[in-house]
Amino acid sequence: MGLVYWFVYLRPQKVIEVQPTVAPRILVVDDDPDFIEVTRLILNKEGYHISSAADGTEAMQAMKADPPDLVLLDVMMDRPLEGVDVSKQMAADPRLKSIPVVMISGIDSSEHAALLPDNVHIPIDAWISKPVQPDHLLRTIRRFLA
Repeated sequence: MGLVYWFVYLRPQKVIEVQPTVAPRILVVDDDPDFIEVTRLILNKEGYHISSAADGTEAMQAMKADPPDLVLLDVMMDRPLEGVDVSKQMAADPRLKSIPVVMISGIDSSEHAALLPDNVHIPIDAWISKPVQPDHLLRTIRRFLA
């Protein structure tokens, strides 16, 4: 079996300025409740306000009702590339397209790795592979929330 290579084209770096008296709001989109809870513990400790969604539909509803400052987005949820679809919907929505998206996934080490498009722009700002190291997650988030 040959190696599969894929590339994620990241959007130009952007930083969201958050008022110092307001905790930055992060939406964690993942179908794994354990991942959401661990991420919530790590980020709450750092002063971030966390909300969550278990799938793309719930995430889009939450973002349209109250846009977060940053989104942590899993690739594989109800469908193998559901997170890719959410990132494209966000990019097409004028209210959501400026929100930084950090895609977090273990797809690159799964049987679904070949499904990830290698010649299509995925509108995200950073990529983190699972399992996530807390320090790396925090450094990545801080790049986007000033």
